[in-house]
Amino acid sequence: MKKLMMICGLMLGIAGFANAQQGGGPGRMMMKPEERVKLLDEKLKLSDDQKTKLTTVFTEQAETMKKMREEMQGSDRDAMREKMQKMRADNDAKITAVLTDDQKKAYEAWQKEMRAEMEKRRQGGGNN
Repeated sequence: MKKLMMICGLMLGIAGFANAQQGGGPGRMMMKPEERVKLLDEKLKLSDDQKTKLTTVFTEQAETMKKMREEMQGSDRDAMREKMQKMRADNDAKITAVLTDDQKKAYEAWQKEMRAEMEKRRQGGGNN
């Protein structure tokens, strides 16, 4: 019986570890392009044209990130972080170019809110 319990515990631990490795969390960067557009639409009330343009931006971003991860596997993490930050800044510029002035203000406020939440989680104040 003890062996069975240990095996079950081990299997659950392996399954949990595998799920963590896949990045199963609800992080913004893990979302599909359509999900990201839907989220922005809820926050900013996008037009159909904006939704189409942003879906294209997010799809390109996902493809670029995937390619970067494959190329940089086992490489210098600092170099990868630098490239990712540049890519995020470029994508932010593409996103804001699609938005109206009022939407830009709301988007920037939302971004600040998200950064503050992320910083809070990093410091151990998250709701885990």
